[in-house]
Amino acid sequence: MHVERTFTVSRSIDDVFDYLSDFENTNEWDPGTLETKRTSGDGGLATTYANRSEFMGRETELAYETIGFDRPTFFSARGKNKTATATDTMRFTRDGDRTQIHYRADFKFHGIIKYVAPIMVKGKLDSLADETVEQIRTTLESARP
Repeated sequence: MHVERTFTVSRSIDDVFDYLSDFENTNEWDPGTLETKRTSGDGGLATTYANRSEFMGRETELAYETIGFDRPTFFSARGKNKTATATDTMRFTRDGDRTQIHYRADFKFHGIIKYVAPIMVKGKLDSLADETVEQIRTTLESARP
């Protein structure tokens, strides 16, 4: 199951990549994130993060690792726990002095939840994706980063 969105922000591709590829910044742009901390690495490939999120009223922890990093056009991170694997992939395209972002989040559920997730979760993921786009826009187009 996945969600994806394409949108444009009024920031340079370098600024956008640097900000979104530092996964600790999910604290600011991901509405579901409660806290993300870097646990190892320099921010590039194989950097790991501990993420604590809330979804549908439940708190969960995922161990993320940067699995794709090609500055300034591509970033991907995969988070895992016993019930799910989440992969966030972002592609960046220069659009003059603006940047087009193609954001995709893939979710693979494990155990019994994989049978009920398509019914119970899909609509919530779509809403969360819309919220995430708006939060990324707001954050990137403010004075920060």
